[in-house]
Amino acid sequence: MAAVNSSKHSRSKSQLNAISKWNIMQYKLYLICTFLLLFVSLCFSDDDHEMEEFLKREFSLSKPYQGVGSLGSSHWELMGDAMVTTDQVRLTPDMQSRQGAVWSRIPCHLKDWEMQVHFKVHGQGKKNLNGDGLAIWYTKERMQKGPVFGNMDNFTGLGVFVDTYPNEEKHIERIFPFVIAMVGNGTISYDHERDGRPTELGGCNAMVRNQKHDTFLFIRYIRRRLTVMIDIDGQHEWRDCLDIPGVRLPLGYYFGASAITGDLSDNHDIISLKLYQLTVLRSKKEEKEEEQDVITIPSVDNMELLRLGQNEEGMSGLAIFFTVLFSMLGCIFLIVIGMVVYSHWNESRRKRFY
Repeated sequence: MAAVNSSKHSRSKSQLNAISKWNIMQYKLYLICTFLLLFVSLCFSDDDHEMEEFLKREFSLSKPYQGVGSLGSSHWELMGDAMVTTDQVRLTPDMQSRQGAVWSRIPCHLKDWEMQVHFKVHGQGKKNLNGDGLAIWYTKERMQKGPVFGNMDNFTGLGVFVDTYPNEEKHIERIFPFVIAMVGNGTISYDHERDGRPTELGGCNAMVRNQKHDTFLFIRYIRRRLTVMIDIDGQHEWRDCLDIPGVRLPLGYYFGASAITGDLSDNHDIISLKLYQLTVLRSKKEEKEEEQDVITIPSVDNMELLRLGQNEEGMSGLAIFFTVLFSMLGCIFLIVIGMVVYSHWNESRRKRFY
């Protein structure tokens, strides 16, 4: 009888141990799941910066374009060959040697913003027989004609270019049209012959010409980070184009869009420019740092590193050939030296044994 009670007691004890172990495992699993959920929520809150967006109509341009171009009755002003129709603001017609622009009359003092650009590039020209492209601007200057997609050179601020014609010969690694971004401080010139490559922050190819569906460009500036995305495939999905931290843009600049044609041409149309104010929660420390670090001249942190990366990425075929050739010669030289050293060592080793 005692043996039976003992066995029952041992079984109940083992069951209790098993239950307690199971409870401990459940508790650990609960803690792990809670930690993961907290981590994911923190990541998402950090990515979104607990962000809200508000459409700013005074900086936006959309149908029916009431009063655009007329004196004093609109927030937007036309320049050059730009004209308003019922469906778009046409910056240039599909004709040679035209340039036009539309500029906001009001300076923007938003710290964080995003611009959604609905545009269209189309014309009669065949592939690589069209040009030249359009640009979206956030600059100190406005209403200045010039060679940089219809705007002045040596501009001060941000330009995002949809370049539809390759000026540089033997463009091996790029397919045009191509989107790039550039920050100017008033002294930096845009290099037409090299399609702006020496001063670009980054970019991506974008097959935007003669599309039957809508094409969009997305520019976001938040916490001194510039992000550009495109939606050109008709799938209503944004595709990454460039993402650059450390971009410093002053407040009080003007938004605009411009385009230019030369010997080759296209229709460059803006259907809408929609600017959203981004409300981002900042810590007191971040607010204090931004108050102390007032930006007066546009600049980009670590610009030299960006240029170095572009140079490495854009090495010519000849440079790659010589790099591979000298690498192979170096390897062969090291192998020969190794063989000579080994033969001398082996010979001296044999002499010690005789």
